[in-house]
Amino acid sequence: MRCRFLIQVIGIVLGLPTLAISAMQRLEERVMERTLSNGMKVLLVERHQAPIVAFNLTYKVGSVHEQSGATGIAHLYEHMAFKGTPFLGTSDYEQEQPLLLQIEALHAKIMQAETEGADPEQLNALKERFVALQDTARQWVVANELGEIYERNGAVGLNASTGRDVTSYVVSLPANRLPLWVAIESDRMAHPVLREFYKERDVVLEERHRSVETNPAGRLSEAFYATAFMAHPYGAPTLGWASDVGALSATQTLAFFNIHYVPNNTILSIVGDIYPDQIMPLLEQSFGTIPAGPPPPRVVTVEPPQAGERRLEIEDEAHPQLLIGYHKPGIADPDDAVFDVIDILLSDGRSARLYKTLVDEKQIAVSVSTGSGSPGSQFPNLFTVSATPRAPHTPEEVEEAIYEEIERLKREPVSAMELEKVVRHIDAAFIRSLQSNRGLAGSLGYFEAVAGSFRYLSRNREAIARVTPEDVMRVARTYFAKKNRVVATRVQVLAPPPSM
Repeated sequence: MRCRFLIQVIGIVLGLPTLAISAMQRLEERVMERTLSNGMKVLLVERHQAPIVAFNLTYKVGSVHEQSGATGIAHLYEHMAFKGTPFLGTSDYEQEQPLLLQIEALHAKIMQAETEGADPEQLNALKERFVALQDTARQWVVANELGEIYERNGAVGLNASTGRDVTSYVVSLPANRLPLWVAIESDRMAHPVLREFYKERDVVLEERHRSVETNPAGRLSEAFYATAFMAHPYGAPTLGWASDVGALSATQTLAFFNIHYVPNNTILSIVGDIYPDQIMPLLEQSFGTIPAGPPPPRVVTVEPPQAGERRLEIEDEAHPQLLIGYHKPGIADPDDAVFDVIDILLSDGRSARLYKTLVDEKQIAVSVSTGSGSPGSQFPNLFTVSATPRAPHTPEEVEEAIYEEIERLKREPVSAMELEKVVRHIDAAFIRSLQSNRGLAGSLGYFEAVAGSFRYLSRNREAIARVTPEDVMRVARTYFAKKNRVVATRVQVLAPPPSM
């Protein structure tokens, strides 16, 4: 019995490349691509194994598209998208709308008064009136109505996320609830209402406080990327700088929505128990009637080459931590696949080079990991190495050991067995991803937005399979240079004991 099981496992492993290639080919054949009359891209995959459908709306907008002084606006709008429309989230929009307009006008008056240095008593009176208006408007709010409707109809995984490159809204529903999803989401896209905006702005500021300002990992990461990107907007945090978020207005946020959240900047991917020929007329009648907008502004800022290594040190009460980054090309560059190979070689699993050397053999680190494509993928980004030293070893010891492994990549050809292992890893990950409607819908939307086509899934696998030992050495020598490096270290500084 055990022998037969082992034979089956070995057969699956040895057959992974063929299985993965076949699965990729079948996937490309099964994805139905359509474009609505307003330019909205639609990707559909029929899977009738269960009466469930996964929906993913991916907008080609993230924090990289924000302007200086308005960082965090994409993430703040993500919160506001759940507040509803004139038909959802309100008990009487006709009564609510005038109050929302008054609140916004008063906010503009307060901002002007603060800029002009108004009399403190007058300013306080304006702020008291502002709070009172918000309290009055709140009587018309139906809290979380959107979420409750979805929940009553069997929704699973209702969520959203904002990254550097894209923003996604996801949910899975029983197949017979597809018309409900279409009605709700087309309404959200066409008629957003930014109710309770300033209350939610405070929620976002509290989120930032928890995940960055009182979080050692968040503080180190934020400082690291701000140091790595001095010109490109990848250097700004997705949550935004606190002073920017605290100054955002509903008017400003709605203007950002009108520019970027247009149908021709959107990908809709639907995977599950569907019949595409029946869905397309419904999508055209709902989403297709939303007017297209002008093409959103492109990101034109390019991060200039570094003139030398950049280093920063943060003092904190937390355990020491090390972050290393090397500037690298974006997802469209042919060398991006080589970085994927290096990423897997260095830190995928306990047999990977960095884990084996730093954690197992030298025992100078508790953990070590790498990443290719950080903090975003679409534009030139970073290849990162993160490590936590094992006491009493220092970040300097760990840093030196990491550089030794990187130098190995430059001078010693990677073995054919290691490269084969990388391909098997990619194939296994792809096959696993196919098991989930939600995961597949997310991948289709993400790569269509960031790489220009969902076919990147198979093209990248082919590119990785073509990577040679010489490619790894060339890329390592080209990019893993001290001049191209950013290093951030957290140094543990214990707080002084309380005075008696």
